[in-house]
Amino acid sequence: MERPNPTGLEQTFADHEIIVSKTDLKGRITYANHTFIQISGFTEEELLGQPHNLIRHPDMPRSVFKLLWDTIQSGEEIFAYVVNLCKNGDHYWVLAHVTPTFNLSGEIIGYHSSRRVPERKAIEKVIPLYRSLKRIEGASSDWRTGMQNAILELRSQLDTVGMEYDEYVFAL
Repeated sequence: MERPNPTGLEQTFADHEIIVSKTDLKGRITYANHTFIQISGFTEEELLGQPHNLIRHPDMPRSVFKLLWDTIQSGEEIFAYVVNLCKNGDHYWVLAHVTPTFNLSGEIIGYHSSRRVPERKAIEKVIPLYRSLKRIEGASSDWRTGMQNAILELRSQLDTVGMEYDEYVFAL
């Protein structure tokens, strides 16, 4: 499925609504609730079986997703601010809580994400950070090197304030 060009228009959803999705180990969507379907603009049929990065906005730093994936694949949960791309090119911000799903033997069998409407003041602080990370990512001719450089910068900034990423998210 081809990604649309961003329109610059922001969509929102109600404070009481929660976007929920589940994926397999490869990040392919196995469940999408009504709120996810409604705000993304995709049908359930279009979402199921697709990689979750189908909704990745081009302004979202790869380095933040790398941190997210490394965390959940290690069996830990993470909270992160994420900007997503709708089917029509609009975007929406979320505060995502992503957790691994375990079977009875304690093995990770998939991932679960619940996303809420974030505080506007937090997003206003995240946007410059994400722009900075994207600039660092784009400064290298190799995307992997750029992503690694951005991760180092993010970790450096977190070390400066003496926080882990989750703590930083909640401090905004």
